[in-house]
Amino acid sequence: MPTHTDLPELTDLLPTADVIDVKTATGPVTLREFAAGALSQDSTAGRFLFALRVPVAKLLRLQMAGMPPRTRLTPEDVSFTPGDHLSFFTVDRGEDEHYLLLKVTDNHLRGYLAIIVDDSGPVRAFKVVTLVFYLRPAGRFYYNLIRPFHHLVIHAMCRSALRTT
Repeated sequence: MPTHTDLPELTDLLPTADVIDVKTATGPVTLREFAAGALSQDSTAGRFLFALRVPVAKLLRLQMAGMPPRTRLTPEDVSFTPGDHLSFFTVDRGEDEHYLLLKVTDNHLRGYLAIIVDDSGPVRAFKVVTLVFYLRPAGRFYYNLIRPFHHLVIHAMCRSALRTT
């Protein structure tokens, strides 16, 4: 499992993050292809898990309580320009074919999704990093409630990202 020192692209965020989760995946796709596949909101399982989240989000009065629209992204849709939108995330920063850092902020937490590619070997290795910053006690409660599902969602995103069309 990668350590925090393996994430130089995120050194400014790591010291104050409440949650740091790193998953890895390998495959023959580019960073743009990986991001487009991971962020496309077209899986039935992902939509089901998000639907389960809706009543909890409403109960906790989270800003993003509804279901995001279905989207199918292409590699050309993936932007590295800060402020651009990808799915329900906003691009924070990135370098084409190196890493992409996305951010989402709600009234209870701020979350980042980073996709970092290492193409120094025969096949590309991707680190998918989730960083969470609690903004109020409901953020800690909410994230710990969804934590087991978060792992399932990230694994599903990685599988989707590695599918070639």
